[in-house]
Amino acid sequence: MSESHQLSSAEIARRAKSNLAIALSCLPKERREDMISFYAFCRIADDIADNLETQASEKKRQLDDLRRIVLDGQTVGNPVLDEVVRLSPKYGFPRAWLGEIVDGVSADLDQVRYQTLDDLLAYCYKVACVVGLVSIEIFGHRHADTKDYAVNLGYALQITNIMRDVGEDATEGGRIYLPLEDLERFKVTEAEILNGTHSDRFVQLMDAQYERAKTFYQQAQDALPEVDKSFMLPSEMMAKIYSSILEKLKRTDYPVFSGRCRLHPARKIAILASYTLRGWINRF
Repeated sequence: MSESHQLSSAEIARRAKSNLAIALSCLPKERREDMISFYAFCRIADDIADNLETQASEKKRQLDDLRRIVLDGQTVGNPVLDEVVRLSPKYGFPRAWLGEIVDGVSADLDQVRYQTLDDLLAYCYKVACVVGLVSIEIFGHRHADTKDYAVNLGYALQITNIMRDVGEDATEGGRIYLPLEDLERFKVTEAEILNGTHSDRFVQLMDAQYERAKTFYQQAQDALPEVDKSFMLPSEMMAKIYSSILEKLKRTDYPVFSGRCRLHPARKIAILASYTLRGWINRF
Protein backbone atom coordinates (compact mmCIF):
# COMPACT_ATOMS: atom_id res chain seq x y z
CA MET A 1 0.00 0.00 0.00
CA SER A 2 1.18 3.51 -0.77
CA GLU A 3 1.78 6.16 1.87
CA SER A 4 -1.68 7.62 1.22
CA HIS A 5 -3.17 4.32 2.31
CA GLN A 6 -1.75 4.82 5.81
CA LEU A 7 -4.20 7.68 6.45
CA SER A 8 -6.89 7.25 9.08
CA SER A 9 -10.45 6.45 8.06
CA ALA A 10 -11.62 9.88 9.17
CA GLU A 11 -8.93 11.62 7.11
CA ILE A 12 -9.81 9.63 4.00
CA ALA A 13 -13.48 10.52 4.45
CA ARG A 14 -12.66 14.21 4.89
CA ARG A 15 -10.47 14.31 1.80
CA ALA A 16 -13.07 12.52 -0.33
CA LYS A 17 -15.77 15.12 0.49
CA SER A 18 -18.38 12.44 -0.14
CA ASN A 19 -22.13 12.86 0.23
CA LEU A 20 -22.13 9.57 2.11
CA ALA A 21 -19.67 10.86 4.69
CA ILE A 22 -22.10 13.69 5.45
CA ALA A 23 -25.06 11.30 5.45
CA LEU A 24 -23.48 9.23 8.21
CA SER A 25 -23.72 12.13 10.65
CA CYS A 26 -27.18 10.98 11.70
CA LEU A 27 -25.87 7.63 13.00
CA PRO A 28 -24.95 6.94 16.62
CA LYS A 29 -21.25 7.56 17.27
CA GLU A 30 -19.97 3.95 17.24
CA ARG A 31 -21.91 2.94 14.14
CA ARG A 32 -20.89 6.18 12.43
CA GLU A 33 -17.23 5.51 13.10
CA ASP A 34 -17.55 1.93 11.85
CA MET A 35 -19.27 3.12 8.68
CA ILE A 36 -16.52 5.67 8.10
CA SER A 37 -13.99 2.83 8.40
CA PHE A 38 -15.94 0.78 5.87
CA TYR A 39 -16.27 3.78 3.56
CA ALA A 40 -12.52 4.40 3.79
CA PHE A 41 -11.85 0.76 2.84
CA CYS A 42 -14.04 1.16 -0.27
CA ARG A 43 -12.26 4.42 -1.07
CA ILE A 44 -8.85 2.74 -0.84
CA ALA A 45 -9.94 0.05 -3.32
CA ASP A 46 -11.34 2.67 -5.73
CA ASP A 47 -8.22 4.82 -5.45
CA ILE A 48 -5.99 1.88 -6.36
CA ALA A 49 -8.03 1.18 -9.49
CA ASP A 50 -8.33 4.86 -10.47
CA ASN A 51 -4.65 5.79 -10.03
CA LEU A 52 -3.50 6.97 -13.46
CA GLU A 53 0.17 6.83 -12.46
CA THR A 54 0.18 3.11 -11.64
CA GLN A 55 0.51 0.30 -14.17
CA ALA A 56 -2.38 -2.15 -14.43
CA SER A 57 -0.20 -5.04 -13.24
CA GLU A 58 0.73 -3.12 -10.08
CA LYS A 59 -2.89 -2.16 -9.48
CA LYS A 60 -3.85 -5.82 -9.74
CA ARG A 61 -1.15 -6.77 -7.25
CA GLN A 62 -2.31 -4.14 -4.77
CA LEU A 63 -5.94 -5.20 -5.09
CA ASP A 64 -4.95 -8.86 -4.70
CA ASP A 65 -3.15 -7.89 -1.49
CA LEU A 66 -6.21 -5.97 -0.31
CA ARG A 67 -8.46 -8.95 -1.02
CA ARG A 68 -6.14 -11.33 0.83
CA ILE A 69 -6.02 -9.07 3.89
CA VAL A 70 -9.79 -8.77 4.27
CA LEU A 71 -10.41 -12.45 3.58
CA ASP A 72 -7.75 -13.54 6.07
CA GLY A 73 -9.19 -11.22 8.69
CA GLN A 74 -5.78 -10.52 10.22
CA THR A 75 -4.56 -7.10 11.35
CA VAL A 76 -1.62 -5.78 9.31
CA GLY A 77 -0.75 -2.47 10.96
CA ASN A 78 -2.79 -0.40 8.50
CA PRO A 79 -5.18 1.91 10.42
CA VAL A 80 -8.10 1.47 8.01
CA LEU A 81 -7.73 -2.22 7.21
CA ASP A 82 -7.24 -3.15 10.85
CA GLU A 83 -10.55 -1.44 11.61
CA VAL A 84 -12.35 -3.06 8.67
CA VAL A 85 -11.36 -6.66 9.39
CA ARG A 86 -12.93 -6.30 12.85
CA LEU A 87 -16.31 -5.31 11.39
CA SER A 88 -17.19 -8.77 10.07
CA PRO A 89 -17.16 -10.58 13.43
CA LYS A 90 -18.59 -7.51 15.17
CA TYR A 91 -21.68 -7.26 12.96
CA GLY A 92 -21.91 -10.85 11.77
CA PHE A 93 -21.55 -10.44 8.02
CA PRO A 94 -19.24 -12.72 5.96
CA ARG A 95 -15.70 -11.53 5.22
CA ALA A 96 -16.36 -12.76 1.69
CA TRP A 97 -18.50 -9.66 1.14
CA LEU A 98 -15.43 -7.47 1.52
CA GLY A 99 -13.63 -9.68 -0.99
CA GLU A 100 -16.51 -9.32 -3.45
CA ILE A 101 -16.22 -5.54 -3.29
CA VAL A 102 -12.53 -5.77 -4.17
CA ASP A 103 -13.38 -8.21 -7.00
CA GLY A 104 -15.85 -5.70 -8.42
CA VAL A 105 -13.31 -2.90 -8.34
CA SER A 106 -10.71 -5.22 -9.91
CA ALA A 107 -13.05 -5.84 -12.85
CA ASP A 108 -12.50 -2.23 -13.92
CA LEU A 109 -8.87 -3.02 -14.71
CA ASP A 110 -9.63 -5.23 -17.69
CA GLN A 111 -13.36 -5.17 -18.48
CA VAL A 112 -14.49 -2.10 -20.39
CA ARG A 113 -17.69 -3.49 -21.97
CA TYR A 114 -20.75 -5.38 -20.73
CA GLN A 115 -22.68 -7.29 -23.36
CA THR A 116 -25.95 -7.87 -21.53
CA LEU A 117 -27.92 -6.39 -18.66
CA ASP A 118 -27.25 -9.51 -16.63
CA ASP A 119 -23.51 -9.01 -17.15
CA LEU A 120 -23.79 -5.42 -15.95
CA LEU A 121 -25.92 -6.30 -12.94
CA ALA A 122 -23.38 -8.91 -11.85
CA TYR A 123 -20.79 -6.12 -11.78
CA CYS A 124 -23.18 -3.71 -10.03
CA TYR A 125 -23.92 -6.33 -7.39
CA LYS A 126 -20.27 -6.47 -6.31
CA VAL A 127 -19.47 -2.75 -6.39
CA ALA A 128 -22.79 -1.41 -5.06
CA CYS A 129 -25.22 -4.02 -3.72
CA VAL A 130 -22.67 -5.72 -1.48
CA VAL A 131 -21.69 -2.29 -0.17
CA GLY A 132 -25.34 -1.86 0.74
CA LEU A 133 -25.52 -5.26 2.42
CA VAL A 134 -22.54 -4.46 4.62
CA SER A 135 -23.94 -1.02 5.37
CA ILE A 136 -27.31 -2.22 6.63
CA GLU A 137 -25.57 -4.59 9.03
CA ILE A 138 -23.64 -1.67 10.49
CA PHE A 139 -26.76 0.54 10.48
CA GLY A 140 -28.46 -2.14 12.59
CA HIS A 141 -31.39 -3.47 10.53
CA ARG A 142 -33.84 -5.90 12.15
CA HIS A 143 -35.87 -7.39 9.29
CA ALA A 144 -34.54 -9.82 6.66
CA ASP A 145 -36.42 -7.99 3.87
CA THR A 146 -34.10 -5.03 4.35
CA LYS A 147 -31.47 -7.06 2.47
CA ASP A 148 -33.72 -6.89 -0.61
CA TYR A 149 -33.93 -3.14 -0.05
CA ALA A 150 -30.12 -2.89 0.02
CA VAL A 151 -29.67 -4.92 -3.16
CA ASN A 152 -32.29 -3.02 -5.17
CA LEU A 153 -31.02 0.34 -3.96
CA GLY A 154 -27.48 -0.70 -4.89
CA TYR A 155 -28.59 -1.42 -8.45
CA ALA A 156 -30.47 1.89 -8.62
CA LEU A 157 -27.55 3.97 -7.35
CA GLN A 158 -25.00 2.29 -9.60
CA ILE A 159 -27.12 2.61 -12.74
CA THR A 160 -27.61 6.30 -11.91
CA ASN A 161 -23.84 6.62 -11.53
CA ILE A 162 -23.28 4.89 -14.86
CA MET A 163 -25.74 7.21 -16.61
CA ARG A 164 -24.22 10.33 -15.09
CA ASP A 165 -20.67 9.28 -16.00
CA VAL A 166 -21.20 8.02 -19.57
CA GLY A 167 -19.08 10.81 -21.08
CA GLU A 168 -16.40 10.74 -18.40
CA ASP A 169 -15.99 6.95 -18.58
CA ALA A 170 -15.75 7.04 -22.37
CA THR A 171 -13.21 9.88 -22.41
CA GLU A 172 -10.95 8.79 -19.55
CA GLY A 173 -10.87 5.04 -19.99
CA GLY A 174 -12.65 4.14 -23.20
CA ARG A 175 -15.25 2.46 -21.03
CA ILE A 176 -18.88 1.83 -21.90
CA TYR A 177 -20.92 0.49 -19.01
CA LEU A 178 -24.25 0.71 -20.81
CA PRO A 179 -25.14 -2.83 -21.95
CA LEU A 180 -24.12 -3.35 -25.57
CA GLU A 181 -27.41 -5.15 -26.21
CA ASP A 182 -29.14 -1.86 -25.36
CA LEU A 183 -26.89 0.08 -27.73
CA GLU A 184 -27.81 -2.36 -30.47
CA ARG A 185 -31.53 -2.12 -29.68
CA PHE A 186 -31.49 1.68 -30.04
CA LYS A 187 -28.99 1.65 -32.92
CA VAL A 188 -26.35 3.62 -31.04
CA THR A 189 -22.78 2.63 -31.92
CA GLU A 190 -19.85 2.34 -29.55
CA ALA A 191 -18.06 4.96 -31.64
CA GLU A 192 -20.87 7.44 -30.99
CA ILE A 193 -20.50 6.96 -27.24
CA LEU A 194 -16.71 7.27 -27.38
CA ASN A 195 -16.96 10.38 -29.59
CA GLY A 196 -19.64 12.01 -27.43
CA THR A 197 -22.38 12.03 -30.06
CA HIS A 198 -25.69 13.15 -28.60
CA SER A 199 -28.68 12.13 -30.72
CA ASP A 200 -32.35 11.26 -30.46
CA ARG A 201 -31.31 7.60 -30.47
CA PHE A 202 -28.97 8.25 -27.56
CA VAL A 203 -31.79 9.93 -25.62
CA GLN A 204 -33.98 6.87 -26.21
CA LEU A 205 -31.15 4.63 -25.01
CA MET A 206 -30.79 6.69 -21.85
CA ASP A 207 -34.56 6.78 -21.34
CA ALA A 208 -34.44 2.99 -21.12
CA GLN A 209 -31.73 3.22 -18.44
CA TYR A 210 -33.81 5.84 -16.63
CA GLU A 211 -36.82 3.55 -16.48
CA ARG A 212 -34.63 0.71 -15.26
CA ALA A 213 -33.15 2.82 -12.47
CA LYS A 214 -36.61 4.12 -11.48
CA THR A 215 -37.84 0.54 -11.18
CA PHE A 216 -34.98 -0.38 -8.86
CA TYR A 217 -35.58 2.71 -6.69
CA GLN A 218 -39.24 1.74 -6.39
CA GLN A 219 -38.44 -1.90 -5.64
CA ALA A 220 -36.07 -0.73 -2.90
CA GLN A 221 -38.78 1.39 -1.30
CA ASP A 222 -41.33 -1.42 -1.57
CA ALA A 223 -38.92 -3.83 0.15
CA LEU A 224 -38.04 -1.59 3.12
CA PRO A 225 -39.94 -2.76 6.22
CA GLU A 226 -41.47 -0.10 8.44
CA VAL A 227 -39.48 -1.38 11.43
CA ASP A 228 -36.18 -0.54 9.73
CA LYS A 229 -36.97 2.83 8.17
CA SER A 230 -35.47 4.82 11.03
CA PHE A 231 -32.19 2.85 10.72
CA MET A 232 -31.84 3.45 7.00
CA LEU A 233 -31.75 7.25 7.01
CA PRO A 234 -28.18 7.46 5.59
CA SER A 235 -29.07 5.20 2.66
CA GLU A 236 -32.39 6.99 2.17
CA MET A 237 -30.48 10.26 2.03
CA MET A 238 -28.25 8.85 -0.71
CA ALA A 239 -31.29 7.50 -2.53
CA LYS A 240 -32.89 10.95 -2.49
CA ILE A 241 -29.73 12.66 -3.78
CA TYR A 242 -29.13 10.16 -6.57
CA SER A 243 -32.77 9.87 -7.61
CA SER A 244 -32.81 13.68 -7.84
CA ILE A 245 -29.74 13.49 -10.11
CA LEU A 246 -31.56 10.86 -12.18
CA GLU A 247 -34.56 13.15 -12.60
CA LYS A 248 -32.34 16.07 -13.56
CA LEU A 249 -30.64 13.91 -16.20
CA LYS A 250 -34.03 12.98 -17.63
CA ARG A 251 -35.33 16.56 -17.50
CA THR A 252 -32.30 17.92 -19.40
CA ASP A 253 -32.08 15.14 -22.03
CA TYR A 254 -28.90 13.62 -20.57
CA PRO A 255 -26.14 16.19 -21.27
CA VAL A 256 -23.55 13.65 -20.13
CA PHE A 257 -20.97 14.51 -22.79
CA SER A 258 -20.63 18.10 -21.62
CA GLY A 259 -19.87 17.48 -17.94
CA ARG A 260 -21.05 15.73 -14.79
CA CYS A 261 -24.64 16.38 -13.77
CA ARG A 262 -24.77 17.87 -10.28
CA LEU A 263 -27.50 19.08 -7.99
CA HIS A 264 -27.58 22.73 -7.05
CA PRO A 265 -25.76 23.09 -3.70
CA ALA A 266 -28.88 24.51 -2.07
CA ARG A 267 -30.88 21.47 -3.13
CA LYS A 268 -28.27 19.07 -1.80
CA ILE A 269 -27.96 20.96 1.49
CA ALA A 270 -31.75 20.85 1.90
CA ILE A 271 -31.78 17.06 1.42
CA LEU A 272 -28.87 16.48 3.77
CA ALA A 273 -30.31 18.79 6.43
CA SER A 274 -33.75 17.18 6.25
CA TYR A 275 -32.51 13.62 6.74
CA THR A 276 -29.90 14.60 9.33
CA LEU A 277 -32.60 16.33 11.37
CA ARG A 278 -34.81 13.25 11.17
CA GLY A 279 -31.87 11.14 12.37
CA TRP A 280 -31.25 13.36 15.37
CA ILE A 281 -34.96 13.34 16.25
CA ASN A 282 -35.04 9.54 16.11
CA ARG A 283 -32.10 9.31 18.52
CA PHE A 284 -33.85 11.32 21.24
